[in-house]
Amino acid sequence: MSPTDTVAPPAARPARGAPTTTPAGRLLALARAELTLLGRAKGTLFAALFVPLVVPFTMKSAAQEMDLKGTGLSVGSVLLPSAIAFSLLFAVYSALVSVYAARREELVLKRLRTGEVRDTEILAGAALPSVAIGLVQSLVLMGMCAVLLDVGAPGAVHYVALGLVLGLVMFPLLAAVTSIVSQSVESAQVMVMPLLIASLIGSGATVPLEVMPDKLARICELLPLSPVIALIRGGWTGELDAGEALRALAIAVAWIVVGVFAVRRWFRWEPRR
Repeated sequence: MSPTDTVAPPAARPARGAPTTTPAGRLLALARAELTLLGRAKGTLFAALFVPLVVPFTMKSAAQEMDLKGTGLSVGSVLLPSAIAFSLLFAVYSALVSVYAARREELVLKRLRTGEVRDTEILAGAALPSVAIGLVQSLVLMGMCAVLLDVGAPGAVHYVALGLVLGLVMFPLLAAVTSIVSQSVESAQVMVMPLLIASLIGSGATVPLEVMPDKLARICELLPLSPVIALIRGGWTGELDAGEALRALAIAVAWIVVGVFAVRRWFRWEPRR
């Protein structure tokens, strides 16, 4: 070998303890595994996929009997946000409470924390399939309502998009918070009921806040789902002004901040003994 010949240096090896995968790769791997597990949970999958698509349209007769005069609402503008609310509550929130509780009780969360996966990646990876289902369902429901209920195109699409994004961020956090007080998968189905009932009755999902007494409506505006409904409904009708939108945004962000704090402070990674 002549002095001018060169030899390629050996491939550099990662330092001991250095991460060997990227955050995006770890997140997608967790999401794929969770999607597989979700497919095996037939009851959870049925509730996530079909309940949000069917239930809102069964409310059409009830919406037709509401006195909507003077509210600027129609049957379609009542049912469309309701349909998205059912998707957020059942496909995202209720399903994820069971997911977090089940993975905790099966020691999956504990084992994942011993590797290089970060806590936020574990929670986000578990949530991605449900969030994706909720997003696709919401878009399908918007299209179905626009055609079948003759609500037309949204007047302020940016408010509709903002409301949907806030809901898809907020309810995984609330699911993680609810799982803290769920001692098992079975109890998780009970612990979701208070927020489900409060949201369905008081957030405008089934009864618009516009037809409620003013004092009651102001209280109900503070529920987690209320700002999401307000942004989607007001954005679709085009009657939501900037002040009302900022108020809804502030309430939603406040709930997100509370959710982040609660998860960081109290989320349980191991089963209760």
